[in-house]
Amino acid sequence: MASNVCGGWNADSCEGTPYCPPRCPRFVGKHGTGYLIQPVRDSTEPPAALLEMYRDYPQEHRSMGLPPVTEGQIRGWLDRLLSRGTNLLARDGDRVVGHAGFAPDDGDEPEFLVYVDPAYHGRGLGTELTRHAIAHAAAAGHRALRLNVDSDNRTAISVYRKLGFEIIDRSGVELEMRLPLDGPTAAESQLAPAARA
Repeated sequence: MASNVCGGWNADSCEGTPYCPPRCPRFVGKHGTGYLIQPVRDSTEPPAALLEMYRDYPQEHRSMGLPPVTEGQIRGWLDRLLSRGTNLLARDGDRVVGHAGFAPDDGDEPEFLVYVDPAYHGRGLGTELTRHAIAHAAAAGHRALRLNVDSDNRTAISVYRKLGFEIIDRSGVELEMRLPLDGPTAAESQLAPAARA
């Protein structure tokens, strides 16, 4: 069971350990709350807390058909993501409040996704989850990450651009963005938060 008992954790002297590569799992959000971000390991079915986050996901925050709506669709989508890719969960205690990942694991340029429980928007979790995905993808030897985003989602586009993603295609209401993993963003994402300042 995950816990974030170190609520006021400070990364100033963090040097990392063999248990937290490629990025430290502890994160303190903009409101001072401590979160734990860790990969899903050896899961044969979606964690119940992740299913719960998506089951209750508000319709107005869904985009381009994702996340799916019905329980069966959510399970099928998560089963594919868990079996083919790398998935990371952000937890507030036992509650899953964010999910990021990329798939397929055997692709040179896997597709990236990130979702944060709307009740937790504005705390920096989406940015931190994205940095974790970048660090994991770079450590795994991928060449780049790609994503598709609704062109009206200005907040997400701004975060992605800040982290180094560039628009490579526009199709209807979608933008395709790409982040090469051989540049400074990937190296910076593997540092402890205080070391990036």
